[in-house]
Amino acid sequence: MLLPIIGFVIVAILPILTYAVLIESRWYEISEPEIHIHGLDPAFDGYRIAQISDIHMDSSMTREHLIKIAGKVKEQNPDLIVITGDFVSYEVEYVTNDLRDALSEFDAPDGVVAVMGNHDYLSGADKVRSVLNDVGIHELANDCMRITRDGAHFYLAGIDDVSAKQARLDILLEKLPDDAPAILLAHEPDFADVAAATNRFEAQFSGHTHGGQVQFPIIGTLYGPEHGHRYQDGIFDVANGLQLYVSRGVGTVHLPIRFNCRPEIPIITLRAINN
Repeated sequence: MLLPIIGFVIVAILPILTYAVLIESRWYEISEPEIHIHGLDPAFDGYRIAQISDIHMDSSMTREHLIKIAGKVKEQNPDLIVITGDFVSYEVEYVTNDLRDALSEFDAPDGVVAVMGNHDYLSGADKVRSVLNDVGIHELANDCMRITRDGAHFYLAGIDDVSAKQARLDILLEKLPDDAPAILLAHEPDFADVAAATNRFEAQFSGHTHGGQVQFPIIGTLYGPEHGHRYQDGIFDVANGLQLYVSRGVGTVHLPIRFNCRPEIPIITLRAINN
């Protein structure tokens, strides 16, 4: 009796597993969220930011797949590209050349900006930073930069990784002028509670959770990483006007599967609110 039951389970699960590994994990969704920014100059109304997160190059992501993602981003004509951490998982030294080649394909008029993730520190953040430097990607490690258009500007800020205990919000706030709105890049989404308490940021873009990678019908996901329990995927109104967008990311970690949780490339449109 037991063997037929086992056989039935295998027959039932195998197609689902095949779909999760070979189809959904490569079925990239181009999402188009809108974020409304108080005080944003009308010159930036309609400004488009492509967010890439959780590449995990030394897991199931290959050079060819990441180049394909770069091509999809290019088709969307974003003004800016932001990468919110976890370029690799554990073994950056084995994928340095592939990562460098693929990242060099990402380009936008206002550049490519990034922050580190927890896995980047697990694998060697200095090696990841060397790759970013080689391809001209600007890292914001507790730092900020001004984005300008037609004499107007807003600030893009980045907090270093929270899980690796490298986040220094005090240093970032000292550097951040107060004459225009600011958008924060932070790998871990639950940092939004801390960011909102400062009443300085209009939005935060994060990744880290992968949306759970596997979303079961009705019950949802069974797992959330540290600093990724409160906000899992999509858009949230946090507090003090802070809007959080959590991307499901493009890669996988631990297991190369996604189910009911497609990899995501958000093309975020900024909308100006001036009242």
